[in-house]
Amino acid sequence: MTTEDPTTERWALITGATAGIGAAFARRLAADGWHLVLVARDAARLDATATELTSRYGRQVVTLPADLSTDDGCATVEGRLAAQPPVDLLVNNAGISLNRPFLRSTAEDESRLLRLNVHAVLRLSLAALQQMTRRRHGAVINVSSVAGFGAIAPGSTYPASKAWVTNFSESVGQSARPFGVRVMALCPGYTRTEFHDRAGIDMSGIPAAAWLRADDVVDEALRDLRKGKLVSVPSWKYKAAVAGLRHAPQWLLHRVTRDIRGRIDGQ
Repeated sequence: MTTEDPTTERWALITGATAGIGAAFARRLAADGWHLVLVARDAARLDATATELTSRYGRQVVTLPADLSTDDGCATVEGRLAAQPPVDLLVNNAGISLNRPFLRSTAEDESRLLRLNVHAVLRLSLAALQQMTRRRHGAVINVSSVAGFGAIAPGSTYPASKAWVTNFSESVGQSARPFGVRVMALCPGYTRTEFHDRAGIDMSGIPAAAWLRADDVVDEALRDLRKGKLVSVPSWKYKAAVAGLRHAPQWLLHRVTRDIRGRIDGQ
């Protein structure tokens, strides 16, 4: 699976494709000669993105409005993954976080987080891999997070959802590899996108040096995919952070990763 041959008719399907890492994947893949299926909830924004990409890169760009936190939304995208022309690369990028601790959350909001961050990834990966393994060709990138390597942001269920994505991708990647299909978890750290603003999370205290550019994250992800990696952690600084999360004493990890989302009234 490669991104270098512009003469091959290749299709990529990207969820959460109108902003942030998803939009960066769309730009990079279109520039590399891929045709695109873009998935997001906002149909108008999808159309604007498709028009821009088609105008700039001359590739076919199909839009597929869908809310992946619903069964109907997942079914819509599953239908495209089973259709022709075949999808050679699936990028599961759509995801959310919540700006509140679990003890002050609601079952509805937490269920929506799990349905989008976990359930949709499971369903779309399965739909894609069933086709790819038959063809013995293709790849899936599941966008996870450095947050999934530790119980950081106390009270937030986002890291737990991303821990699932990383472990799921690594496990399934091993079973898909003999069929010539690659599955990789992409685990970036803080990345300049709309993600935190949409969740209403104040990130003003994060130093500028900690932030990554979405385009750089995508570049490293595609390099790691070509190398056959099961887990990609962009940037040396976050590779070091992951080593710390995996090996630091739990008491130290909990102390240095406190987060206001974990606090409730009276604490």
